[in-house]
Formats: sequence, C-alpha cells, structure tokens
Amino acid sequence: MGKVLIIGAGGVGTVVVNKVAQNNRIFTDIMLASRTKSKCDVVAEDVKRRTGVTIKTAQVDADSVPELVKLFNKFKPELVINVALPYQDLTIMDACLECGVNYLDTANYEPKDEAKFEYKWQWAYRDRFREAGLTAILGCGFDPGVTSIFTAFAAKHHFDEIHYLDIVDCNAGDHGKAFATNFNPEINIREVTQKGKYWEDGKWVETEPHEIHQPLTYPNIGPKESYVIYHEELESLVKNFPTIKRARFWMTFGQEYLTHLRVIQNIGMARIDEVEYNGQKIVPIQFLKAVLPDPGELGENYTGQTSIGCRIRGIKDGKERTYYIYNNCSHEDAYKETGAQGVSYTTGVPATIGAMMFMQGLWKKPGVFNVEEFDPDPFMEQLNKQGLPWHELFDLDLEV
Repeated sequence: MGKVLIIGAGGVGTVVVNKVAQNNRIFTDIMLASRTKSKCDVVAEDVKRRTGVTIKTAQVDADSVPELVKLFNKFKPELVINVALPYQDLTIMDACLECGVNYLDTANYEPKDEAKFEYKWQWAYRDRFREAGLTAILGCGFDPGVTSIFTAFAAKHHFDEIHYLDIVDCNAGDHGKAFATNFNPEINIREVTQKGKYWEDGKWVETEPHEIHQPLTYPNIGPKESYVIYHEELESLVKNFPTIKRARFWMTFGQEYLTHLRVIQNIGMARIDEVEYNGQKIVPIQFLKAVLPDPGELGENYTGQTSIGCRIRGIKDGKERTYYIYNNCSHEDAYKETGAQGVSYTTGVPATIGAMMFMQGLWKKPGVFNVEEFDPDPFMEQLNKQGLPWHELFDLDLEV
C-alpha cells in the first residue's frame, strides 16, 4: 500500500521496524535510516530473521535538511516515521515540506539548549502542511499517544464532559542495572528533572520537581509511589477537551533511581550547557549518556511489566462517572517478539498503528494534528491486535 521511511535505529526504532514488517501488506516498501548505518543493518538483519521481510537501510544526519531532502527524493516515501531525537523534529518536518512527504512522530520538539516541552514550534507548521496537502501526526507513542487516544475514546463513548484527568505511568520492571534510563538518557533525564506542572481551573500550576507524590495502585502490580511531573500531552489535551478542570501526569520512580538522579544533578552531570574539558567543549549530560547503559540493550534481562493508563472523572447523562482505561505490557514478551524492552515496545507499537491509520486513509487530512483530533476507534481496535490490549474499569475509587 505504501512506502515508509523510519528515522532512528534505537530501541523504539527497532520495535517500529519489526511491527511495520509484520504488517507488510500495508507497508510495501520499508527503509530504516539513522546517523549510523551499521546500526540500521543490524536491526534489518534481525527483522529479516524474525519476519522474512527485507528492510532497506541508509545513513542520514537528521540535523541536516539537505541530507534528509536528498534521502527523501531518492527513496520517495509516502510517510516518514520520526523516532529520532526530539531536537530533530523541525528539520525532518522542513524536509517533508520540501519533498512532499507526510510526517509522524512520538515526541514533541524541544530545543537543545533548554529543557522545555512545548507544541508551539510544531503547531506553527499547520498552515504550511495544510497548504501543501500533507498530514503531520504529532505524539503517536504511548504517552503522548495512546493516553491521548484513551482520553478521546472516553470522551466519545463514556462521558458527556470530562472534568478530571490523571494519566498514570508505572514501570514495575527490573533491568538489573544500578542505574539506567528506559529511553535516550539525555531526553529522559531532562524530562524528569524539570519542574512539575499541571492544569487546574484554566491555568498551569508549577511545582518543584517531584514535589507532589503519593502511592497509587496499578493493576497486577500493586501500590507504587507516583510523582506529578509535566508531560507534553497535557498541553494538547486541555486545549482539545476544554471541559477538563484538572489534568495531571503521574510517573513512578524507585528511591534508588531518585537518589542517582539527585547525585547526577548535584555534581553537574545533568547540565545541558557546554563546559571545557582537556581543551575541548563537552556537554555533561551527553558525556553521561555515553557511559550509561544503552536503553536499546536493556531488554534481554528485563523482567516485570509496565502499566500506563488514564483515570478519568466526569459527567454522563447528568451523573458523575469514574473510568480507568489502561494497558499492561510485559518486558519479557516485548523482548521475545522484537528484541526490545517494554518501554520501547509501548512507544513503537502505537507509532506503527498511527502509520497504519494514515496509510489506510483513516487519519489522513492536510495539516498538523495531535492524535486525539482523529477518530480513536480504529486505532483502539488495532491496539488489541498489535500487542497492546487495553482494559476498562468503571465507577471505582480512582485514588487521585
């Protein structure tokens, strides 16, 4: 049905290539590209062994619009799935506009020199994509992504008005390392060390990092200490569902993880500005990334599961209703299927489904859109088929 180009050969890219190959009736021609072609070749060989599908590979610097344009014009993809770094969203979008290619990503743009998550840079592309007749789908991972689609599904089927939204993200897995991040360390550490923020009564409320926390009970896992942090999907959800009075994002962290994080910050290794070392400029957090375990290689010994979902309170037929929709994902099962751990799996599978929605014409219209702006139903159906089944609970104590 269509040509797809995947940019990024880390853990998430590995999952996307596997899942796209599994759906090769929809994706008839597949290419994987990254800065290091040898990494793409390793992934392609593994996917060939698992699925029998041949994947083309290429080298590209996603920071360079001319390099991207050259590759796009040579391969001529219908859709680019961007699972590279968030810093590279805009260069890839620029290249898409220049070459007439549609776009999908899993995380919003952030500038390299500031730990700031905001959609304004990508929303500014709306007119250009619309005028070019191209579709850009933003934030099609799990959170953002599935959590936004869960919210849209709840609004469509179970609520007249959503008033309170709590997105809850638990990783109860164990990778056996003293300290490791589940996706790119530079992005991960920037995300969880910035100030918290949540939406209440029409305005943003800022908190100190990890200031608000309490134990929450996760299905098949039990109680885990959970912390309010800022996450990008809140920005689009409160805009697209204006009845929301309060929206928060909760994530679990173990005490050992938080201790390591505190030390990393206190000794300056979380800095994102340049320092001079031995006569050359280095960025401390980038050096730290080089010595930490590669998230893409955590899968083999990873045990346990993730649990991510939405706890919602609102009104249906004049009565208050509570609703909890979630997915639990096994790290072991994810690794067995794709060679990647569960956090990569829960991001890569939704990106693939979003690409399927586009290729089938279900999520295809000119402009720039967050995923909750599309019909959630066909996506929800594919979650159950592609390895991330969801579960619903009604009229229960939501704890938050």
